[in-house]
Amino acid sequence: MIQMQEKPVPYGEEVEQALLSILLRENQSVEYLPDTFQEAHFYIPLHQKIFKTILFFVQRGHVANPITLAQYFKQQAGEEEHAIAYLKELAALVLPVRNTKDYARQIYDFYVRRQLIDIGQTLVEEVSVVSLEGPTPSQHIEHLEHKLFTLSEWGLARGPVPFSTALADAISMAEAAYQREGHVVGIGTGLCDLDKLLGGLHPQDLLILAGRPSMGKTALATNIAFNAALAFSKDPSKGGAPVAFFSLEMSSTQLAMRLLGQETGISSDRIRRGAIEQANFPAFVACARALHTLPLFIDDTPALSIAGLLTRARRLKRKEGIGLIVIDYLQLLSSGKSSHEGRVQELSEITRGLKALAKELKVPVLALSQLSRAVELRDDKRPQLSDLRESGTIEQDADVVMFVYREEYYEARKKPAEGSEKMAAWQNHMAKVYNVAELIIAKQRHGPIATLMLHYDGQRTKFSNLATETQKGLGVP
Repeated sequence: MIQMQEKPVPYGEEVEQALLSILLRENQSVEYLPDTFQEAHFYIPLHQKIFKTILFFVQRGHVANPITLAQYFKQQAGEEEHAIAYLKELAALVLPVRNTKDYARQIYDFYVRRQLIDIGQTLVEEVSVVSLEGPTPSQHIEHLEHKLFTLSEWGLARGPVPFSTALADAISMAEAAYQREGHVVGIGTGLCDLDKLLGGLHPQDLLILAGRPSMGKTALATNIAFNAALAFSKDPSKGGAPVAFFSLEMSSTQLAMRLLGQETGISSDRIRRGAIEQANFPAFVACARALHTLPLFIDDTPALSIAGLLTRARRLKRKEGIGLIVIDYLQLLSSGKSSHEGRVQELSEITRGLKALAKELKVPVLALSQLSRAVELRDDKRPQLSDLRESGTIEQDADVVMFVYREEYYEARKKPAEGSEKMAAWQNHMAKVYNVAELIIAKQRHGPIATLMLHYDGQRTKFSNLATETQKGLGVP
């Protein structure tokens, strides 16, 4: 076995001394440190102890200097005498306060390098052990991506926060929503009534969009993803975001054709067959060029596992700064391991993983879901929460549950015979529901439930706002 030559651990003793010297001389410089900067980022144990003590004094409104810290160390059992003399050496250094943030960044960079070394060494040890009950290679990769993503952020999770901090965050969010057009604080969907009801798609939320086949789930999710990406490309401050779209059912080419059809007015079927009229071709090419740089990233890997999805999502967050994740659809994901407890338990694990991903990446996750056949057995086929297929914890984990329902789809299959007495009544009713879709907000953890009416163009597979009085009386504020 090849023996690797042991290399020195990366750290900066002089940089650590410089930062502590500034903090001892100018206690107010603590304010220049990032909120996530902590004692563990120092390499030398004595420096960790001094930094922790400085913060202890400053946070209580006391002066932290070599004299006060020396008195404190004398009272601590087991403290080395040289620590008190060392404080005087640090105080003798005279360095500009303006370098505080830069020193902290350098200390953190050394810390990250040490962590990377630890991760690498741990990975070598773990993957060298082959066990039937141990982690699979894909699980090793998922754990590695998780650690790397954590390190890529500036500091680790901030942990418990005082209520005053949470209150300040809430006020800032409310102020941002008030100042933004439409009072939307989250990612805009491009559907004004939905944005008004939800306030946009909020970071850390898991949203479920469910429906029976042919109701338009994929079309609606695609429209939302497109609108968010387009808004970001036009003006990043207007509520859009780069989007990751995990399509386990349709290929990326099929989705691209849908979007082209949506924007050009030419059906995706005609685009696929090349049945584009010559007069429309210049506009078609111009539209394709305009959408070329859209920040929409499509992953059409079939049979994707939840571990694989988490890995790819973290990578896209780190590289592309995605602000919205869409998954089409939930039941096509797998847990990546054989479950003896059945599909319900497996799906529960998947939804918990998606909710954890939303919180970790601080982005909304919109996951599509199929509904059970129980809907077809009722006279009123509007979905209910109990219709969620294999709903172990889907309803529990989701912050928002939405159902898309098109009465036109069912009513078209009830067409009476030509010339019958029922034909006139059927035609009148079809006129009312033609190109109309209901979006039922069945659960919203942070707001009211309601039913919204949307316009649905089946030829273009496009959902849009419905300017009608129908909205009134349906719970739309």
